[in-house]
Amino acid sequence: MANYSILLIAFLIVLSVPVLTIFLIAPLVRASRPSKVKLEPYECGVEPASVAFDHRFSVRYFLVAVLFIIFDVETIFLFPWAIRLEQLGWFGAIEMAIFIAILLVGYFYAWKRKVLTWV
Repeated sequence: MANYSILLIAFLIVLSVPVLTIFLIAPLVRASRPSKVKLEPYECGVEPASVAFDHRFSVRYFLVAVLFIIFDVETIFLFPWAIRLEQLGWFGAIEMAIFIAILLVGYFYAWKRKVLTWV
């Protein structure tokens, strides 16, 4: 553990510098002159088509984002398994087959609930 304590301290120092810069120094040095024009929504230099926040986003965007995060994280779990497949042997292969089967069940459940359709 002693070997990693220096690494942990260095990591915390490196992480704290940008955090302190963002939260402590940035509010002190930024220009703060709010005006009506600055508070309007920006739509590529043209007049806004509608008033800001007058419509809600569809829940489907949220569901697709959650599904993406879930399956993206699960893909990250597959990488170490693929690297160490020879050392894990049959036990690792069976365990990963069960893991992929659970992922497929979740995917087909989302498909059956029509989370992936847009119309």
